[in-house]
Amino acid sequence: MSLALYDTWSRSVRPFISIRPGQVDLYCCGPTVYDHAHIGNLRTYVFEDLLRRVLVANGYRVRHVVNITDVGHLVSDADAGEDKMEKGSRRTGESAWAIAERFTAAFRSDWKALNLLEPTHWPRATDHIPEQLAFIAALQDKGYTYQTADGVYFDTSKQDDYGHLARLDRAGMRAGTRIAMGEKRNATDFALWKFSPAGAMRQMEWDSPWGRGFPGWHIECSAMASKYLGPWFDIHCGGEDHISVHHSNEIAQCQANHGTRMANFWMHGHFLLDDGAKMSKSSGAFLRLQTLIDRGADPLAYRYLCLTAHYRSELRFTEEALTASGAALDRLRRAYAGWPEGGAVDADFSARFHAEVDQDLNLPRALAVLWELVKSELPMATRRATVDAFDAVLGLRLAGWQVEEPVIPTHIASLAAERRRARAEKDWEQADAVRVRLRDLGWDIEDGEKGQRLFRR
Repeated sequence: MSLALYDTWSRSVRPFISIRPGQVDLYCCGPTVYDHAHIGNLRTYVFEDLLRRVLVANGYRVRHVVNITDVGHLVSDADAGEDKMEKGSRRTGESAWAIAERFTAAFRSDWKALNLLEPTHWPRATDHIPEQLAFIAALQDKGYTYQTADGVYFDTSKQDDYGHLARLDRAGMRAGTRIAMGEKRNATDFALWKFSPAGAMRQMEWDSPWGRGFPGWHIECSAMASKYLGPWFDIHCGGEDHISVHHSNEIAQCQANHGTRMANFWMHGHFLLDDGAKMSKSSGAFLRLQTLIDRGADPLAYRYLCLTAHYRSELRFTEEALTASGAALDRLRRAYAGWPEGGAVDADFSARFHAEVDQDLNLPRALAVLWELVKSELPMATRRATVDAFDAVLGLRLAGWQVEEPVIPTHIASLAAERRRARAEKDWEQADAVRVRLRDLGWDIEDGEKGQRLFRR
């Protein structure tokens, strides 16, 4: 197999071979549904969708799990502050259960708009409380937990290699970091189960052997991944902000309980930058996909924009970049729509395209191969068939696109007819002059096997 992927655990690109022949198990950390996802969040899901499509192109069946975090994600990674679901409930005036339903539906609407492949499972944290309690009990039996006044915690001092994924300097953290410790024994210890605050009525709480409360954020993914994919699976994905805390803690729990680091490969998408800063909900100002759509953008133009940067590099979002991506996508659609069906995939271009995507999902270089093909002298039917094959990875839904025929004013139609006559008489100078006049009036004209097509610039 020629597929090679970057593994955050080893900090290297290494050959990918699945644990089970012919099958890949893939877990992707899903949204915390207290608010809308922003386009920075969605960039990570586009990367994971591209990964899945490349795996399929390499002949694998993919079992894909994306969780829904609808409880337990506190506003601080240090296990302090309010549950994001409770905070969202206070902000909106709806129940925590209602906002979970509303924002899950909104997230799945964004998912479909970006043409992301449907996961095999969408497990919700609140549907898996028994699994989480069983996981915590197993950790307790193995001596990895202790109890404080506000919850049950994982003792990271029990693991010499805790934080290896993030290359954490634990000694430096103990010596120089100001952390609100409370009753925690170590700065890196984290909550497995949080007790409901005295005198406060939470909307989402459950009984447990340790007291009434709710799960910590990290135990959810460990429990659900183990249930659906087992204790050792192929790939675990998420955003780069998960490396130092969430994913390090997932690994710690699974090493303690199962003796594995959960996944053979850990893969992380990098940030989307807006005005030079990471896009985040905490700032209160973030862009939603629906906002772009309301402004007239095609959601697949945003998907195309994500293809223009490698998933392990930061991508700067600007309106100009989105507009340019939309224009490129429109050119690709129009070229594709003008080509006839019935061709065969070109082997040379196909091999070059897959060589790029198989080298750690190098989509920018794969796009360069695509455009070289579009501009080539290959038969049009061959180009269409080959682009069809590429789109199984790119996910731009080219085959489903329909040309919207514009309402053509009479004087524009007359100029087009004049150009058609000039071409029939091989008066190329006149034909070119008419094309220029049409451009000045805001129209382009395209020649294809089916004749001329007019469209607005």
